[in-house]
Amino acid sequence: MIEEITQDAEVRMGKSVESLKLELSKIRTGRAHPSLLDHVTVDYYGSEVPLKQVANINTEDARTLSITPWEKPMVQAIEKAIMKSDLGLNPSSAGAVIRIPMPPLTEERRKDLVRLVKQEGEGARVAIRNIRRDANSDFKDLVKEKEISEDDERRAQDSIQKLTDRYVADVEKLLQAKEAELMEV
Repeated sequence: MIEEITQDAEVRMGKSVESLKLELSKIRTGRAHPSLLDHVTVDYYGSEVPLKQVANINTEDARTLSITPWEKPMVQAIEKAIMKSDLGLNPSSAGAVIRIPMPPLTEERRKDLVRLVKQEGEGARVAIRNIRRDANSDFKDLVKEKEISEDDERRAQDSIQKLTDRYVADVEKLLQAKEAELMEV
């Protein structure tokens, strides 16, 4: 029983950290990276599909992304989708290739992005603490039903706390790395 609850908590905490990694990858730094466009969807013959399903996305250099659509008529649709996205990018097409130059970030914009990163991190920490609370309440229920002793409950809560500390430390490492990346000029 205790082992199952602990394993479930560990899996859920791991998913919280993975979710944070995904959210942080969407936050734009000064460098060009294909994952910036992961959440952009394109109108493809009447249905919305992810950009990477209709085109090849590469980094040309540190500040330029190049997109090569698999079908020539998709160039305008891809440009429109990128302009509509919340990334603030201006694509320019040269025939069948779309180039997206990454404008350098201003100091003010960098600070805004750091604030956003901190909010995402706090959300992840809260999620991890909620998982700890759920596990601890499950342990309390087991004590009430006399399935485990109070000593077992205390040991289980200690192990959940260690798990929580480990995953919160992982979140902190991710946040520090992203902050350093954002403040790098």
